Amino acid sequence: MAVIKTNSEDVKLLGRLMRAEAEGEGEQGMLMVGNVGVNRILGGCLDFRNIRSMNDMVFQSPGGFEATQKGYFYQKARDRDIRLAQRVINGEKIRPASNALWFFRPAGACPGTWYNQSNTGRFKAHCFFAPTAENCPAVY
Repeated sequence: MAVIKTNSEDVKLLGRLMRAEAEGEGEQGMLMVGNVGVNRILGGCLDFRNIRSMNDMVFQSPGGFEATQKGYFYQKARDRDIRLAQRVINGEKIRPASNALWFFRPAGACPGTWYNQSNTGRFKAHCFFAPTAENCPAVY
């Protein structure tokens, strides 16, 4: 059962985002990007108070995803992309992105915090950061 309201175009949009942001990190990395996206819609907190839909989340500006500025993002969603997107929409959570609202790819080690959010871990090149349950209970 879906944890956020979506339609088939939303699933494709999330799949494209996941692929464009993390295809090089495999399916697990793509699922983690999906977790962050779904959490931003669920959260209704911090930088994401006005994010209510997939479109709002994917194209948020400022604070959105760099992949939307690259041509690769605009290619058609593949079956794998859609399947992975549906998994996170259905509530599958992958650590360290389970409760994360942010991720980025540092040149070196992951910092302990990023914009006052705690590091929840690293997967390959990306570091993930989550709010506290007090600041954003809906992602927990």
